[in-house]
Amino acid sequence: MFTSVESLLHAAEAGDKPLWEVILEDDMADRSVEREASWKKMTGLWHAMQAAEADYDPARRSASGLVGGEGGRMAEDEASLCGPFLQDIITTALKMGECNACMRRIVAAPTAGACGVLPAVLLPMQRRYHFSEEQMIQALYISAGFGQVIAARASISGAEGGCQAEIGSASGMAAAAITFLMGGSPRQMAHACAMALSNILGLVCDPVAGLVEVPCVKRNVMGASNALVCAQMALSGLINQIPCDEVIDAMGAVGASLPSALRETGEGGLAATPFGRKVSEQMRGQ
Repeated sequence: MFTSVESLLHAAEAGDKPLWEVILEDDMADRSVEREASWKKMTGLWHAMQAAEADYDPARRSASGLVGGEGGRMAEDEASLCGPFLQDIITTALKMGECNACMRRIVAAPTAGACGVLPAVLLPMQRRYHFSEEQMIQALYISAGFGQVIAARASISGAEGGCQAEIGSASGMAAAAITFLMGGSPRQMAHACAMALSNILGLVCDPVAGLVEVPCVKRNVMGASNALVCAQMALSGLINQIPCDEVIDAMGAVGASLPSALRETGEGGLAATPFGRKVSEQMRGQ
């Protein structure tokens, strides 16, 4: 199992293999499975993302009633400031986050609370650029490789590291995957991931009433948009001056320093606002 981005990149360079291939082989060794089994599992995750989007129903509402229908409204907005592609990303992120809040089947990538980020960039990219399924699965391996290092060096848990560990990790994973799909080098993937993590460093986990709804769903939109921007910067030759591994380490340190009220307890941040406390009281009453 790789515990640093640098070792991941070195393995690809030393073995003269595509980065996704190195990650696939690492999965085979880590889980003691054949290549076909690894590929089949990743294909299943890709199909599950597609199915989650197809399953979206704008009429559904979450248990609190705070979440639901916004993905549908965004899809119908004809006066978009962002253009069709970014609007598709926003819409897909909302739909996925709402599916999770409404207890539908999603892919935790890397967590349920951040389930909208990765599919929100990959699904629209396939629609726009007509990538093959094989390319999309290779992109998922890329995201998984970077996610594995983040989990090993820092955390992907909001309860442990704040929302930077969930939306932030997902954004970094997605930025690397986008960079891969657009022909970027492994080093550019690392820069994209590092920039995405840097931009979300310190983000607290403050779910209203302890539910993965507000502000979680819309933070998926932010994570997906951040991934796109960082991938574009990396593909344009911009670098993150601080190495990716050091950014991940910093994220882990920041997460450890956050007070418990800002780590998924629902006791601080937006959850502690008058509105947040009111919702919490209503949910306890129910």
